[in-house]
Parts: sequence; C-alpha cells; structure tokens
Amino acid sequence: MGSFSFLTSFTDLQLPEKVSIAAHGLFLLLFLFFASARRVFSCSGFQLGVFKDDGQGSISINGDSGGPRVALNYWFKICIACCFYVLLLQLGLLGYQTIGLFWFKARLRDYNGLFLPFVQSLAWIVLVLSARHCKFKALCRFPFLIRLWWLVSFGLCVFTCYVDTRGLIDESLSVNSHLIASYMSAPPLVFLFVVAVRGITGIELCRDQENLREPLLVEEEEPGCLRVTPYSDAGLFSLATLSWLNPLLAIGAKRPLELKDIPLLAPKDRSKTCYKILNANWERLKAENPSRQPSLALAIFRSFWKEAAINAVFAGLNTLVSYVGPYLINDFVDYLGGNIAYPHEGYILAGVFFGAKLIETLTTRQWYVGVDILGMHVRSALTAMVYRKGLQLSSLARQCHTSGEIVNYMAVDVQRIGDYSWYLHDIWMLPLQIILALAILYKNVGVATFATLIATIVSILITIPLAKMQEEYQDNLMAAKDERMRKTSECLKNMRILKLQAWEDRYRLKLEEMRNVEFKWLRKALYSQAFITFIFWGSPIFVSVITFGTSILLGHKLTAGSVLSALATFRILQEPLRNFPDLVSMMAQTKVSIDRISGFLQEEELQEDATISVPQGLTSKAIEIKDGDFCWDPLASRPTLAAIQLQVEKGMRVAVCGVVGSGKSSFLSCILGEIPKISGEVKISGSSAYVSQSAWIQSGNIEENILFGSPMDKQKYKSVLHACSLKKDLELLAHGDQTIIGDRGINLSGGQKQRVQLARALYQDADIYLLDDPFSAVDAHTGSELFKEYILTALATKTVIYVTHQVEFLPAADMILVLKEGRIIQAGRYEELMQAGTDFNALVSAHHEAIEAMDILEYASEDSNGISNADASTFRKRLMTSASNADSMNDGKSENEHQSDIKVIKEKKKKRRKKQLVQEEERERGKVSLKVYLSYMAAAYKGMLIPLIILAQTAFQVLQIASNWWMAWANPQTKGDTPKTSNMVLLVVYMILAFGSSWFVFIRAILVATFGLAAAQKLFVKMLRSVFRAPMAFFDSTPAGRILNRVSVDQSVIDLDIPFRLGGFASTTIQLLGIAGVMSKVTWQVLFLLFPMAAVCLWMQKYYMASSRELVRIVSIQKSPIIHLFGESIAGAATIRGFGQEKRFMKRNLYLLDCFSRPFFCSLAAIEWLCLRMELLSTFVFAFCMTLLVSFPHGTIDPSMAGLAVTYGLNLNARLSRWILSFCKLENKIISIERIHQYCKLPSEAPTIIENCRPPSSWPDHGKIELINLEVRYKESLPMVLHGVTCTFPGGEKIGIVGRTGSGKSTLIQALFRLIEPVNGKIIIDNIDISNIGLHDLRSRLSIIPQDPTLFEGTIRVNLDPLEEHSDQEVWRALDKCQLGEVIRHTVQKLEAPVLENGDNWSVGQRQLVALGRALLKQARILVLDEATASVDTATDNLVQKIIRTEFRDCTVCTIAHRIPTVIDSDLVLVLSDGKIAEFDSPQRLVEDKSSMFLKLVSEYSTRSGSIAE
Repeated sequence: MGSFSFLTSFTDLQLPEKVSIAAHGLFLLLFLFFASARRVFSCSGFQLGVFKDDGQGSISINGDSGGPRVALNYWFKICIACCFYVLLLQLGLLGYQTIGLFWFKARLRDYNGLFLPFVQSLAWIVLVLSARHCKFKALCRFPFLIRLWWLVSFGLCVFTCYVDTRGLIDESLSVNSHLIASYMSAPPLVFLFVVAVRGITGIELCRDQENLREPLLVEEEEPGCLRVTPYSDAGLFSLATLSWLNPLLAIGAKRPLELKDIPLLAPKDRSKTCYKILNANWERLKAENPSRQPSLALAIFRSFWKEAAINAVFAGLNTLVSYVGPYLINDFVDYLGGNIAYPHEGYILAGVFFGAKLIETLTTRQWYVGVDILGMHVRSALTAMVYRKGLQLSSLARQCHTSGEIVNYMAVDVQRIGDYSWYLHDIWMLPLQIILALAILYKNVGVATFATLIATIVSILITIPLAKMQEEYQDNLMAAKDERMRKTSECLKNMRILKLQAWEDRYRLKLEEMRNVEFKWLRKALYSQAFITFIFWGSPIFVSVITFGTSILLGHKLTAGSVLSALATFRILQEPLRNFPDLVSMMAQTKVSIDRISGFLQEEELQEDATISVPQGLTSKAIEIKDGDFCWDPLASRPTLAAIQLQVEKGMRVAVCGVVGSGKSSFLSCILGEIPKISGEVKISGSSAYVSQSAWIQSGNIEENILFGSPMDKQKYKSVLHACSLKKDLELLAHGDQTIIGDRGINLSGGQKQRVQLARALYQDADIYLLDDPFSAVDAHTGSELFKEYILTALATKTVIYVTHQVEFLPAADMILVLKEGRIIQAGRYEELMQAGTDFNALVSAHHEAIEAMDILEYASEDSNGISNADASTFRKRLMTSASNADSMNDGKSENEHQSDIKVIKEKKKKRRKKQLVQEEERERGKVSLKVYLSYMAAAYKGMLIPLIILAQTAFQVLQIASNWWMAWANPQTKGDTPKTSNMVLLVVYMILAFGSSWFVFIRAILVATFGLAAAQKLFVKMLRSVFRAPMAFFDSTPAGRILNRVSVDQSVIDLDIPFRLGGFASTTIQLLGIAGVMSKVTWQVLFLLFPMAAVCLWMQKYYMASSRELVRIVSIQKSPIIHLFGESIAGAATIRGFGQEKRFMKRNLYLLDCFSRPFFCSLAAIEWLCLRMELLSTFVFAFCMTLLVSFPHGTIDPSMAGLAVTYGLNLNARLSRWILSFCKLENKIISIERIHQYCKLPSEAPTIIENCRPPSSWPDHGKIELINLEVRYKESLPMVLHGVTCTFPGGEKIGIVGRTGSGKSTLIQALFRLIEPVNGKIIIDNIDISNIGLHDLRSRLSIIPQDPTLFEGTIRVNLDPLEEHSDQEVWRALDKCQLGEVIRHTVQKLEAPVLENGDNWSVGQRQLVALGRALLKQARILVLDEATASVDTATDNLVQKIIRTEFRDCTVCTIAHRIPTVIDSDLVLVLSDGKIAEFDSPQRLVEDKSSMFLKLVSEYSTRSGSIAE
C-alpha cells in the first residue's frame, strides 16, 4: 500500500505543472547534450550554434595583473540576483513540500507536490551557474540556450498565473504554496524576459594600468568602417529576431548616427562580388549566341537565383500559414456555439491560431529582409555595369547618351529593377494563394467556388489593357524625365555663362516647359493608377458578391461561421489581388528599365584594335601610323583625318599646328584610340599620358589630382610642382595642395587648371606624352617657363607630341606636323618647313604680324601715313634693349619681390584654418520638423483636400465593417437556425454596403493623386527658381551631383511616392482603429492590453526612428557622390582612358556603392527590426483575445460577433506593422521634401529687375567704368582676392588687363557682372552705381566672350541667339564676321547644324568663335574678352582682333589676355598683381618706364619670340 508509481503520480498533475516539468526537463537534457557535444567538437575547432553568442566574440580573461579586468555593471548583477531569487524560491518550495510530506504522517503520501519544485530547482541551479560562467568567459551576450530557457520560463509563468487566477475566480482552486511561488516568481521573470530579448550581459573590460574602461569588443574602438556587420556571422536566434542590429540602434538612440558608426557589409554583399557575378553571366550570355540580343533579365536570374530560391521558401511558408486562420474560423464559431468536437478544443484552436500567426510573423520578416538584400545586390551590380560601360562607350554611342540620361539609368532605372525584387514571388504566389483560397471556399460554400474562380479570372484579365496603358505612360514619363535631366545637367554645368549672358530666365522657362511635358504624363500615370486602385479594391468585393450570390441561388445554406471564414479568405485574397495592379505596373516599369539598360549595355564600345600595343624592346618607334583614315561620324561624306602616315622615334618632340578646325585634337585622339578607325593601323610602344585642351579636373584636393592614384613620392612630387610652376600658386592658396577643388575646378584659374593637368601627366612618368595646346591658358612668362622646365627639361627623354598655336614653341621640335582639313600637308623640322613655304609660312607670318603689332610707334601714328622700316626696326631694337634692361633689373627686384611674396604667404598661412570652398553635404539632424509635413500638406490647395481624403477613407472603413457585420449577423449561426432576413435582402444590402465602400476608395485615390500632383509641381517650380536665382558662389561650392540628386531622385519620390505614402498612412490608421473597435466591442477586456501595447509601440517607434531618420539622411547624402563621380568620369573619360586608369575609377565607384549600401542595408533591416517587434506584440494581444473568448462560459457572447472579432484580429498584426511601417517609410520619404526645402530656401542673388531703379534704355551710352576702392572675395571663409582697386576706364576706349596667373583678372570681370558682390567699394558705369540696378538690366547691357567657350546642346542658331531676338540675315552676318560662315554653309543643315552636349562636335577654337558671334549679335556698349582667343591660332587671333577693332570701334573693350600682342594696341593697360593695381597707363608710357611690370611681361614675350622675330 505504501508503494507508488511515479508515472501514475505524474499523470495526476495539473496541465500547467505537466508542461513546466516537461519543458524544464527537456532544457536540462539539451544542456547536458550540448555541454558534452561541445567537449567532443572543441578538438576540431567547430563551434555549436546554440553556444555562439550571436555574432559577438568572447575574450578569455587570465589572472595576470597585466591583462584586462572584468567590470560588471548593474544589468549583469540584477540579472544574476533575479536568477538566485527564483532558485531560492524553488528551493524554499521544495523544502516546504518535503517537510509537509513527512511531517503529516499520512497513510498514502502524495509525492505529486515534489515533482515541479525538484525539476525547477535543478533547472535554476544550471541557469545560475551558466549565467555566472559568462563573467569568466567575458561574454558580451548571453548564449542562445540560456536566453531561450528564460523566455520559455516567462511564458510558463504567465500561463500558470492565468490558470491559477481562473481557478481562484471560479473557486475551483484554493490558495496554496505553488500558487504563491508562481506569483512571487513573476517580477524577476519579467526582467529576465527583457534580458533574453536584448541578449546583452552588461560585462565590460577594464585595463588597470591605463585606468581606462573599454568595451569588451576591442574592434569597437576602431573606426566604424573597419568593422564588418554582425549580420555576417550572427547566430540563429539573432537572425530570427534581427537582434544583430541592436548595437547600432543603441548608438542611434544616444546620438545622431554618422557613416563611421555603420559597419562594413559582409564580403558576399559587397558591390565588387555582385558585379563580378552579374558581369560574368552577362558576358557568357553574349558569347553563347552572338547573333541574338542577350537577355539582361536572364543574366540577373542566373546571378542571384539561389538568394531568390531561399527567399521563396520563406514566402511560400508564409503564404501557407496565413490561410490557417481562415480555415479554422468556422470550427471556432461552431465551438463558441456549443458544438464541441473534442476535449480542450477551444484552447487547442487558440494555440493553433497563435502558432500560425507566430510563424507568419517570423517568416514575413525573413522574407522581406531577403528581398531587400536581393534588391541591393542587383542595384549594386547593375550600377557598376552601367558605370563601366560609360567609361568604354565609343564616340558615336556617347552622342546618343548624354550625362543626364546615364545619370537617370543609375538613379531611376537601376533603382526600379532593384525594387522589383519585392514583386518577384508574387508571380507564383498569386496562383498558390488563389488555389488555397478556393479550397477553403469550397469547404464553406461548395460549388459556388467555381463562380469565385471565374470572377477572380475576370478581375485579373481586366488588368491586361490597364497594364499596357501604364507601360505606355511610364515609357513617355521616363523619356520626358530624361530630356529634363539632360537639359538640367547642361544648365548646371554652364550656369556661369547663363548668368553672364542674362539667359538664366530663358533656360529656366525651357526647363519648366520640359517639366510640363513630363507632368502631363505624370498626371495620366497617377490618374490611371487611381482608376486601377478602384478596380482592385472593388475586385475582392465583386468576387465575394458573386460567390455569396451564386451560393444563395444554388440553395446552399450559409452560416455565420462559413460566411466569416469566406470573408477572412477574401480579405487575404484581397492583398494579392490588390497588389496585382502594382505587380503588373511594376512588371511594365521594370521591363522598360531593363530594356533601356540592356540597350545601353549593348552600345558600341571603343574599338579594341584601334591601337596596337607593341612591347618596348621590339621597336625603336614610339608611335607609328600607316594609311590611317579616321572619322567621328560614320555617316559623314569625308573622314575627319585622312591618309595619315607617321613614324615617331622614341624620345622625339613632335609639334602639331594648323588653323582652327584643321583636326589637331582629333589627331591626338587617333593615337589614343578614341576616334573610330576606318582603315590603316596605329602602333604604340609604351605607356601614355594625355593632357586635354579643356582642362579636366576632379573634385578632391590638388594633391589627389596630381597623384591620380599613384603612391606619394615626396621628392618626385616636389620636382613635378617645380616643373609645372605650381609652387607659388600652392603657397598662395589658403590650404596649399590640400585645397579642395570645386566642381570642374571652379576655384582655380584657367592657367592653374591647365598646370594641375600637366603635373598629373608628369607625375605618372609615362613613356609618351600627348599634350593638346597646354600653353594657351597661361601667361607669356609662365608659358615660356613651362616650355623650358616641362617639355625641354622634365620630358627631355620622353616622346612628346604637343599641339600648339604658339609659333615660338615650334623651333624646339624634332618634327613639326602641319594639318589642314584633316590631312598632314607638311612634316619636317622648323627650318625645312620655312624654306618650303605654303601653309606653315602663313602661320609664321601671322606670328610676325603679331610681333609687328607690338611696335607701339607704328600704332601711335596710325593717323599719319606710316613710318619707315628703319624706324620700325629701331623700335624693335629699343624694345629688345628694354627687355635686356628689364632682365638685368630682375635681380635687383627679386629681393623685394621675394620679401613681398613671403609676406603674402604668411598672411595666407594664417588663414589656412578657414573653411574649404566645397563642404560636406549638409543634412538635417534629429526629428523631421512638423513644419516640413505642414508645408507639404499646405503646398496643394492650402491643405483643403486632406480632410476630404480622411473623410473618404473613414467612410470606406465604416461601410466595409458594416457589410461584414451584416453578413455575420443576418446569416444563421448554425445549420439548424433560421435566417434573420430573406436571401434577396441579404444580398442587396451587402452589395450596397460593399460597392459603396469601393466608391469611396476611388474618391480617395483621385483626391490623393490630385493633391500629390499639385504639391509636386509647386515644390519643383519653387526649387528650380530658387536654384536658378542662387548666387554663383553656390554653384562653385556645390557639386552638380548634389543638385541633380535632388531634381532627379528626390523629385521622383515626391512625384510618385509621398502622396500615396501619406494616403496609405491615413488609410492604415483608420483600418487599425476599425479593427481595435470591432475587437473591443466583443471582448472589451482586450482594451487593457491595447493601451499598454500602443504605448510600447510608440516607444519602440521613437527608439527606432532616432536611428532610421539619420540612416535615411546618410543614404541620401551617399547617393550624391555616386552620381557626381559618374558625371565627372563621363566628362573625363578620354583622360581616364589616356592614362589607363579605368580600373582605379571602377574601384572608386565600387567603394562609393558600398558606402551607399552600408546605411541602406541597415536602414532596411531596421524597418524589419521594428515590424517584427510590433507584430509579435499584436500576435500576443490576438492570442490573449482568443484565450478570453474560449474561456467565457458558452452562451455569454454571440458566436457570430466573436467570429467577426477573430476575423479582424487575424489581420491585426499585419495592419499594426503596416501602420508603423507606413509612418516610418513616410518619415523616411519626407526627408526628400526636407532636402528639396533646403534648396527652396537658398540665399538669392540681388533682384533681376528693380522697377524704381531701371536704367535708361540707351544705357550705357558712353561705356565709362569707374572702380572705386573695390574689395572682393569669393566667400566669407576665403581670403580677399581684390584689395582696394581704384581706377577709371574711359568710355569707348580699349583697356588691356594683364597680370600673372591668379592675380585677380577674371575676378575683376566677375565683379563687373556682379557674379560676386564686392565686400567694399563700388563700380559705376555711366554715372549709375551697378549695385543699385537689377542684375538682368546690368548683364543684358554688357557683353562677354568668356575664357571657357560654352556651347549648349541644340543648333548653331540657338547657340548664337537663344532669346530669338535676331533675324537669320543678322545671324549669318555675325557668322561671316567671326569667320565661321563658310564652315556652317558647308554643313547640310546650315543654321540648324547640330551641336552635341558640351559642343563636342566642334573644336575648342570654333566654340570660341561662336562666343564671338554672340557678342557681335548683342552689340553691347561694353565688351569684355576674358582670354577670348586663347584657343585659336595666331592668324585667327589677329583676324579676331581686327574684327573687334572694326565692329566695336565705339565700345569700351576690356581685354584679358596672356598674349601680349592682343593687348599691346589698347588705349590703356591695367596690370594686376596679387589683387592690387600694379600699373595703369597707356602701353607706350609703361614700356618707356624701365621699372614697369608691363615692360617685364612684354620683354618675356619678345624674348620668347625673339628667335623667330629676328
């Protein structure tokens, strides 16, 4: 009788006790298994996943005094205290039960009470020891098994407390020791639950000898960019809960995140890996069948199918478990109605519902993280491929794709293809979802399911014509966007010329017109999208009406359970059906984008056989061209270069000369392999370096531009600076060679840019140097010094081919090539060509004329009949004597000059700490201001549409709930009950309510589209006007990529994204309130959980947003450098290829892509981190609601209403996460508005027109210019450039402005046009202070031929007269005068002759002549020539000077020139030095003054040209 059976005793226990004993017993077994297995595997170095601490390493602590000491914070101590507390509680309970068992001498002892405390005591002993062990291993995260054990213990405690509380309420249970112990263990288990979720131990390392406390992970001290993301080696639990992101979010909660805080991507996620995989598959496809077009979509699939397949498993599992709830609702309603099929059915159903929702939550997040990563991989790989292609495009293909278009390929098309990953699984999931839905419906409504199938197919078929319509609209929208981006890019690049010519309003209006075309297609796209939204919100309603209608007509008896099950199924089916238009639209858009990028990737590349590389040891020739015919345009009637024969020995110096447009630059291009080869062969032996005619400077500092990717060699670097005459320039710059160069080298003078280019080439130490007119942009002194130090000394042993218009540099050449109309008409040494006569003689004669023009006596006595040759030669001798005197004085002056230079340099060094011109891109920090939201809402119709949108959405939600309630209430609860109304009334009322709700959706969609269109247009116009009115300093210091990013990416977000995000957030909020309302109506107790849950949700959302906002801002900023590098690389592609630097630039692009992907990846993961926690919370609330429903006694609640609550509750977690997600995504997208707002509030230039201060229409009538104490600087943070300049330019006279490079000549002109406002002083033109009149009035009355000749894409006619103020006859006259008439007449289109982007199909000299043509048409009283003839040969220069003397005889002409003959015939010469007036007098007087600086400049030029002049 005293014996007992353990098994019998165990079976007599209550359910909670059984579950607790089983769970703790299982964990003890698992612990023993893993502990022993770990011993076995430790020999092989294998680490078991459950003991991995989620991606964080451990550091063993030894007892040495020198090693790190463990410091335990309160978190760890409280955690251990909680474990001890629970252990003591269980030991106390075990002791109490044991004493009670033996104290009361019962005949049959009940051992049941010992089971639970005994097992739990064992369990907590293991847990306490394991937790303490973390201290000795110095783990920063608790092992996975311990955390899971705590989580389960907490769950068991909640379950036990719930059962005990119910027992106490219904008096089936009395107070006992187990019950008290359960309640007492609840508080510590709540804390341990939090610890388990966070996973952090709170252990830190402390180094005694340094008295420093440091984090456990030593890597944390290193810059963030050296740490790889914990995601790469996170444990299973960390991956499932996304807790690997916790450290980053913790930093973000404390302070705004920076790029350095964000860890590196894992190697498999980096751009380089993705690019290599995709490129290999693309090349393989091209090779498999060369005759067919390769499929880019297939290449992407082959590259990333494994990721997609793993992702498909999560998507499929998610779809399956999402249908568990609808399937079981009927059984649940039957159970509540009293039909109990088996014991504990209610709890089992609640458990299945809970388990299914839990699995659905976890798989959803893994699925979404997976598609995010897949999209990121595709984007990175495609961007890299587009960039590489951009560097390899042939000249012909380059003409078809402008920089703006290629930026759009990267910014829009690649983004869209990456976003398609979200829709990838919908193609196969939609049929699966329909099949599952039909199976459930068949169970509930029988054969009416076939009507459902037909209705569903009809709903899908309707989308086909809509998809085609959407595709057409998208095509046109993208084409219009391309056009606008192309023109915007061009305007930003040439903003200086637009402002100088007062054309900015005209070009802004052009852009607004282009935007209007784009807006027309955008409007069509958005309104068609609104119609599609109506169709697809209506389609589930249409399907449900057809289903129920058919079922009723067939005589099938519906019940509340079957109706609710069907409605829950329709609600799940509604999601894929509603997403189907998005899928169709996205497929259409993605197809367009794939076709565009595929077409671009298949464009013609530079000919690989354009040049043949010959190993250096095999030949003595550096360059050899045989029978070379080359042509830029294959359709042209005659080749650009014809019958080229050339052999250049190694070490030769070859000069190339010829008139404007003779093919000199094209000749260098044929050696580089840039120009398409028709016939012949080009052989090159050795590496090459190329210096282009238009300087190409990268953004970055000067040192980086010179090194150009090569390692620093201090000695070599110094000698390069010396050879390029850059030392003094660098000393004068505020930051020396660390000065950040603005966009396109904007803060360097033309000469400095050219010398930086030359330094870059020299530093590369190449074998062959190709120099395209490198001396045109520098003054005479610097030019001669450069020629001597650079070409004659530094490149003495190299092969050099230099194009030049300066005849004085020709005698030093071993061979001179004379080009005319694309042919080499003469070749030989200087003396040989002089004897041969013809064209070369003509060039030299023109130079003689220029030297003659320096004969001031001849110029001074133009009114007389002339002077004898003897007198002329006397003057020349006198000039040469003056030159020698000036040279002899140089030594005397050098000491003083040296002293003044040192003084200037000291001043500059004091200012070194001042800001650079180009700053880091600005970003807001902290919370997005409420003003941003309000300003957006007020942007359209003053916000009047917002209440209407909310009203329409509310009406939809109310009607939808009413329709579902009607169906649940009107149908019988069980099969035997009688219906509450007739079938016809049931169906008609349902249809009215259901279709009424879909109409309100249509109204909301139309209102949202209308609001979004108006707001987007208003913001765009406001930003565009603000940017065009910004001062020139803004464009100098802002890379074009930043502005393009806003007008491209951010504007697209405002156009297509934000209005729908705003509408979506409003609709989700109202839906969530509806669900909460329905649930609380049936089970009001759920409100006790809903309010705390809402509070926790808001806290989590706030915690998440602190990091998310900054991540999105960093993402936006990191996008700009990618776009900027792309634009820059396309512009300098020839230079990059000339140096063979394609690989380095490709690496740079991949690096920038990774800098973008890092915050982007963390930003996406952070959204899923938040959603997971939100959904888990709502899942627990749903489980609580279910448990309450099954716990109520039968008959206390209406089963159909309870079923309705469950139907809506099934949707709670999805709606809650969507609500938080839509708010977070809205705030993240709102950052685009924030960024555009920054550019809507740019500081503006002075007004274009001041009505009460308008000058007379004839002003300026004399052209007198007075400069009074003029002080100018480019920016407050930069030093002064002009220091107190005071002088007067008399009206109608010719003023020459000369000075060394960087002396302030161009700055003076900018002040005259008010591109820079003076700090002090004023400029008066014909008695009007120019600061008092509008900028348009000023600039439109002045004329300029700028240093950098600029042509706009379009036609010659548009380039000469963009404002269309002149007739064709006037334009032809201007062309004839500027020597372009004949060239234009020979073209097929005449005045409509095309001009490509940047004027690439016209030579630099021809572009300069077009600029002269503009000035001739404008006929302003004041003309400024800023190095206007630097890029033309001497003969053309002389001709231009004659035209100016004739056509502008009564005008004030201010000429900045490095060629002394250009200014020698001026009435007055202004000599500037370091921003101050050195001299201002007539050239005759200045030459007579032996100490004048002007004489020194004249003598340098004369000396340089002396050998030829003799």
